[in-house]
Amino acid sequence: MSLTDVFLRPSLTVEAPKVAESEGMTLEQLVNAALAEKLSVMRTESYCCERAARGDIPRAIEILKEAGAGNPTPPADEILA
Repeated sequence: MSLTDVFLRPSLTVEAPKVAESEGMTLEQLVNAALAEKLSVMRTESYCCERAARGDIPRAIEILKEAGAGNPTPPADEILA
C-alpha cells in the first residue's frame, strides 16, 4: 500500500467519518471503497463507448428482425388485449 495525502472539502471531512462509522468501517476503508466504485463506473462507461463505436446498427437490426422467425410465441409471452 502507499500513503497519499488527500485534501477534502470541509463538508466531506465532517460527513465521511460519520458514514464510515455507521457502516462499521474505517475512514480509510470507506475512501478506498468509494474510489474503487467510482473507477469501476468510469471504466464501464469507457468500455461501453468503445463497444458502441464498433457496433453495426444495420446488421443488428437484421439480426433482430430474424430473431424468433418461425417460432411460435410461447403462451406466457402473449399479449392479452
